[in-house]
Amino acid sequence: MAHPKSKISKQRKRKRRTHKVAAIPQIAKCPTTGEPHLYHRAYWLDGSMYYKGQVVIQADEDLD
Repeated sequence: MAHPKSKISKQRKRKRRTHKVAAIPQIAKCPTTGEPHLYHRAYWLDGSMYYKGQVVIQADEDLD
């Protein structure tokens, strides 16, 4: 089995990984409600859940 010839220091390892940065999440705007949300994610607005501009789960007003 292969073994490293010498130990890789923490500093050297971290220098190599400096380009691995999390990207800024893209934000979409709903065509129906105009609400900003993450791409490919459903979101809640006024008790109803929307996905791709359509109501997925309707708000229940009689829960009070």
